[in-house]
Amino acid sequence: MDKFEIANREALERLQRAEPHIVDLGIALEVIPGMERNMILHAGPPIGWEDMSGPMIGAVTGATIYEGWAGTPEEATEYIDKGNVDFDPCHHHAAVGPMAGIISPNMPVWIVEDRSSGKRSFATLNEGLGKVLRMGAFDKDVTERLHWMREVLFPVLKAGVNRYVRENGGLNLKSLISQSLHMGDELHNRNRAATSLLIRALVPSLIESSCSNDSLARVVRFMAGNDHFFLNPGMAAAKVSLDSVGYVEGSSMVTVMARNGTEFGIQVAGLEKQWFTCPAALPDVLLFPGFTREDVNRDIGDSAIMETYGVGGFAIAAAPAIVQFVGGTPQDAINYTREMYEICLGENKNFTIPSLNFRGTPTGIDLLKIIETGITPVLDTGAAHREAGKGQVGAGIVRMPSEAFVYAATAFADKYYQ
Repeated sequence: MDKFEIANREALERLQRAEPHIVDLGIALEVIPGMERNMILHAGPPIGWEDMSGPMIGAVTGATIYEGWAGTPEEATEYIDKGNVDFDPCHHHAAVGPMAGIISPNMPVWIVEDRSSGKRSFATLNEGLGKVLRMGAFDKDVTERLHWMREVLFPVLKAGVNRYVRENGGLNLKSLISQSLHMGDELHNRNRAATSLLIRALVPSLIESSCSNDSLARVVRFMAGNDHFFLNPGMAAAKVSLDSVGYVEGSSMVTVMARNGTEFGIQVAGLEKQWFTCPAALPDVLLFPGFTREDVNRDIGDSAIMETYGVGGFAIAAAPAIVQFVGGTPQDAINYTREMYEICLGENKNFTIPSLNFRGTPTGIDLLKIIETGITPVLDTGAAHREAGKGQVGAGIVRMPSEAFVYAATAFADKYYQ
């Protein structure tokens, strides 16, 4: 076994050793490392206001109004144009966000801790589907929902989580993900089982800690009506697990894949904290009624962290029903998962797929295997409208562009093969 195989074995072991648990909720400014009062975090690699796509601009506009920095979209644009807002990737702050991935200072966030390393990660609360901030919408209904989430959902949920943590020491997300894969989820576009398991775990503590039956009922109804409610803490579980890999000299394992609606970027364990980017893919997705291919924005979101973790599109064989939402057939789903084994370092010891005779999910994306095979990762993703304010237009399968991997492989060769 050469030094690169040893390095990759170590990286994969660190990833699978991680034990992510929900331990609390907090307000972004108060808990996210490096968060500032004038800062907005976004999905994907670094990007400036002038280069942002429509859905990212829409989400930033909505966050600016939500924060009270502006009262209208026009005022928000003027406020940002004056340089009043600092932008930084979520990934630079141990955080992740789906689609536009916007986290502004006064947004509530999940706090997830890896019990093996002590590292923490953060993600916002999921708004649901349709015209929502993460899809670039920013109208009155969107901002009112965000305020309700801050003023009602957050305190009720925080009180229940705190009680659960006092009694159980944390909510084990790795266990929930493992169970949900056996119940028809793949944990990116289908989170119905995981959301149900999360609600089942938390509701007794929510009831015991609630001071208002009306608020409690509204919170439970909101969670139960949003099949994607688990996605955000699930992403935080993936993020903290991959952060726990850290820098591994000589490892070619991919630790970050992310898209900002303009560019796609990756990071690699053996090339610490370096971004390698290229234009983001243009998803060919199953469209919602009334939309056309011309409406689709380039791929966007930190949710590719799920595939980087070994679930999502890599585990799509576990979720045959997902094809009704993203297109294709159950056999297509099995074929995608089988193909991903060819570019991974191993099979997951904790996440298994019943339809593949409980084979472990393909885990630990290997940069060099991507170059050798020409196969790039597949994601099952949502798609946002290319214009700000329009929201989601569809969902489907998208393959990551090869250029970012080629750039990273060149840097890897320059560092380790000279």
